[in-house]
Amino acid sequence: MSIRHAALRLVVTLLLLGQGALTFAGPRWTEQQARDWYARQGFLVGANFVPATAINELEMWQAETFDPARIDLELGWAAGIGMNTMRVFLHDLAYQQDPEGFLRRVDQFLAIAAKHRIRPMLVLLDSVWDPFPAVGPQRPPRPGVHNSGWVQSPGKVAIEDPTHWPRLEQYVKGVVGRFKDDGRVLAWDLWNEVDNMNDPAYLSLEPKNKGELVLGLLPQVYAWAREAGASQPLTSGLWRGGDWSKLSELAPIDRVQLALSDVITFHSYDPPAQLESRIMQLKGYNRPIICTEYMARGNGSTFEGSLPILKRHGVGAINWGLVQGKAQTHLPWDSWRRPYVDREPTVWFHEVFRRDGTPYDPKDIAAIKAATGR
Repeated sequence: MSIRHAALRLVVTLLLLGQGALTFAGPRWTEQQARDWYARQGFLVGANFVPATAINELEMWQAETFDPARIDLELGWAAGIGMNTMRVFLHDLAYQQDPEGFLRRVDQFLAIAAKHRIRPMLVLLDSVWDPFPAVGPQRPPRPGVHNSGWVQSPGKVAIEDPTHWPRLEQYVKGVVGRFKDDGRVLAWDLWNEVDNMNDPAYLSLEPKNKGELVLGLLPQVYAWAREAGASQPLTSGLWRGGDWSKLSELAPIDRVQLALSDVITFHSYDPPAQLESRIMQLKGYNRPIICTEYMARGNGSTFEGSLPILKRHGVGAINWGLVQGKAQTHLPWDSWRRPYVDREPTVWFHEVFRRDGTPYDPKDIAAIKAATGR
C-alpha cells in the first residue's frame, strides 16, 4: 500500500471514530459560521441547470458548443418566476482540455447568471450515468431515454487509477482557486452522488469496488478545495435511503460527507411526508440544509407538495431541472428499460419549461411564484 493510500485510510478511520474535521484540509466551518452564512442568503429556490442545447456537462462547457445566448434566455425564464440559484455541473475533462478557456466560459456564465440575480452552486465531480466521458463532439440523445448522454466526472479510469489524481487536484484547485472569493458563486458541491452504481443503465461497467475507491478520494477533494482557499461553503449531498439521523448506522461515505460538509445537502424525490421526514432527520446536525435534487412528478414529488414544506423548515429548494432539452429528463427513469420512442409520458418527470419557454404546467409556476414571492 502506498503512503498516499495509507494516509487516506487513516483519515477515513478517524472520521468513522468521530474525530471531526481533517487538520490537513483546513478548518471546516463551525455551526455558527454556517448558520450566519445561510441567514444572509434568503430562501434559496432554483433548479439543476443544463441548457436545452447541451446533452451533458461537456457539451455545455466546451468552446465549440458553449451557448451563452441560450443560457441567457433560459436563466431569464428562471428569474422571471423568482428563482435565485442554479446547481450547475462542471467537468474535469473540459478543464484539462482548455484550462484558461474553460475558466473564461465559467466566468462568462457567472456574469450572465448575475445579470439575472442568480447565484449558482457549482458541482465539481459527479458519479452519475456514463463512466466513460470523452472530450470532443458528444453523441446525440438516444430516442426516448432519460439523460442518455450524461457523463461522469471523473470517469471510471480516473477513479481506479491514482496516477490521475494529481490531474484532478489541479482541476479542483484551479477552478476553486479562480473563483474562491467570487460573490457570484453561492457554494461548491464537490461530488454528486459519489458512490452511485447507476443500476441498470451502466451497472455492468462500474468498478465493483467503486464505494471503496470514492471513499479514499472524497476526503482529498475536500482538502484540495480548502487548500485552494474557498470562501464559499463546501458540501456533498446525501442521496441514499435509510435513517440519516442515526450516524452510527450510516454508510461510511455518508458519514464522511456529513463530517466534512459546511452545509448539509441532500436529494429526495419522495412524496411530501417522506421529504419532511428527511428534513427532520437532518436537523439534528445543527447546520443549514439545502435540498439539491427534488421534484419527480411520477414519484409524487411535486412543486405544490414540496415547496411549502421546504420553505416552512427553511430548507433551500433546488429541483431537477429547468427546460426540456437534449438531456431528455422530462422522461422518467424507467425509460432506460422501456424507451418512450413514439410517445410522451403521461406526466413529465422533471422540468419546468418546454423548450420554447412555455410552462409545462401552470400550477408549477404558481407554486414557485408563491414560494418566491413573485
